Amino acid sequence: MTLMTHATAEPTDDLATSAVDILFYATDDCAFGKVLIARSNKGVCAILLGDDASALQADLSGRFPQSTLVPNAAIVRDDLAKVARYADKPSEGLDLELDMRGTPIQRRVWNALRSIPVGKTKSYMQVARLINGAYPQVTARIVANACAANPLALVIPCHRVIRADGELAGYRWDLERKRKLLEKEANE
Repeated sequence: MTLMTHATAEPTDDLATSAVDILFYATDDCAFGKVLIARSNKGVCAILLGDDASALQADLSGRFPQSTLVPNAAIVRDDLAKVARYADKPSEGLDLELDMRGTPIQRRVWNALRSIPVGKTKSYMQVARLINGAYPQVTARIVANACAANPLALVIPCHRVIRADGELAGYRWDLERKRKLLEKEANE
């Protein structure tokens, strides 16, 4: 999977000198309900799961308030097809060009999550320990907060993070969806 990251610029009052961040997006159906994908000129920056296209569009707008959102199914068609194939068969992987937007610690957590193999899980504390060499301040709570802020469902597999006692913990896109994702991955 190609991974591209960048830091978003701080908003400025001088519109003449600020770059416009345009995100093209579309919504479709997949094995886990509705999926909305948004793409910048650098790559996919959002994969949102849910049951209602309007709610997903509102979520996208809330996550990227400084961006210009443009519905365009043609631009994200290939990305939608890849996500739909992945939802049907997670063991085949998901190869997308990404534009990961988050703080340095969030991106570090998200990269650690991407190292969890399909069909496996880790606890929040285990993920924190993976990162502690470079960021000793990372705790299970920081991992949980990064999971909650994750704008890239499936490709950043926060659904593979569970509580230390083995129970499922919250999932931004619904706990039942998390359960189904883990079951599908375990049965591949």
